[in-house]
Amino acid sequence: MSDSDNNQIRIGLLSCINIVRKLSRAINLSPNATISAIATTSSIEEAKSFTASNNFPINTKIYGSYESLLQDPDVDAVYLPIPASLHVEWAVRAARQGKHILLDKPVALNVSEFDQIVEACEFYGVQFMDGTQWMHNPRTAKIIDFVKDFEIRTVNSCFSFAASESFLKNDIRVKPGLDGLGALGDAGWYTIQAVLVANNFKLPKTVTALPGSVLNDAGIVLSCGALFDWEEGITATIYCSFLANLTMEITAIGKKGTVNVRDFVIPYRETDAAFITSTRGCLSEHKVMTELPQETCMVIEFARLVGEIKNRGAKPDGFWLSFSRKVQLLVDAVKESIDNNLEPVLLSGR
Repeated sequence: MSDSDNNQIRIGLLSCINIVRKLSRAINLSPNATISAIATTSSIEEAKSFTASNNFPINTKIYGSYESLLQDPDVDAVYLPIPASLHVEWAVRAARQGKHILLDKPVALNVSEFDQIVEACEFYGVQFMDGTQWMHNPRTAKIIDFVKDFEIRTVNSCFSFAASESFLKNDIRVKPGLDGLGALGDAGWYTIQAVLVANNFKLPKTVTALPGSVLNDAGIVLSCGALFDWEEGITATIYCSFLANLTMEITAIGKKGTVNVRDFVIPYRETDAAFITSTRGCLSEHKVMTELPQETCMVIEFARLVGEIKNRGAKPDGFWLSFSRKVQLLVDAVKESIDNNLEPVLLSGR
């Protein structure tokens, strides 16, 4: 085994669901990470077939329970693509075992639940990262650089896709006992991240759901919009939906410039991503090149942070816990406003 192999962060995967295919490819492309183990609650034979068809390392351990994987000393970190209703239990268990955590969104069903994860991560000194990949695309860093100078006044972000009838009946995102936050916790997570990014990660003062929310018979949000207000007169709107045509846009308008991104969640191409700026009447397209897909960039950064802790005794980077908590807080506020006839929700002191 080479020194580079010894320095790779060993990641365990909790589940064989479809999204793990994408993440496993990202890990395989990452120079500082490797798949060490996978756990399944279904059959071991199914897991063996899954690992073979997705090019897992031949020495990948296969466990028949999540707990068995968490007890493996050869696993440094875990990826949890499990329903949000299970996040508190398994993220806390992972932290107790000293495993660093890459967690799918929504990170919890509400901020009170997420605070239990925060407490466990801080107490056991493990790195946490929310698994939304667009934040790690090199384009996003460029966009942040631009909006800092534009003195942003208003932001609009939209992520929608027209889900199939089967999705709307059967997906975990429309089931109250599983993910439970519907389009708001899924597509809405990205839009809320976007407005926070454009406003230097500062929380708004108030959140108000907009008219026109659509809920299914179980009370799960299928489509909604919201207005965010900051004290400085800055505003933002979001729209998220499982019922509208595919749209993944950010428009941030400032005193000194405008940024528009048309594919912010998943770039049209893996190797380059574009955005448009308008300054002093001049329209410019910016193309950011990358050798690796954004999900691989995420894994590389996660593994780097874990490696700093494991190999150099560094402290976990608290940005990701803080950022995810802010997003969860705003998800909760939108839902609260929907449930209370569009009454504004004041965020002061939360």
